[in-house]
Amino acid sequence: MDTVNVNGNIIEWKENMTVQDVLTAMKYTFKLLIVKVNGELVRRDQYDSYKVPCKSEIDVIHLMSGG
Repeated sequence: MDTVNVNGNIIEWKENMTVQDVLTAMKYTFKLLIVKVNGELVRRDQYDSYKVPCKSEIDVIHLMSGG
């Protein structure tokens, strides 16, 4: 089975999988996310088009703010 690693969780990789597909699979709905694929920052406007390679290491960081 082909996989990707998302924040230490292994999920199944599918051909033509995008960053948005990964976020959906992980049920991430928070609006303020930073995503890196194999150490490369992916801009929010690229989430629907950026293709995730098989065996990628994906870091998703939730930005928090407060005072």
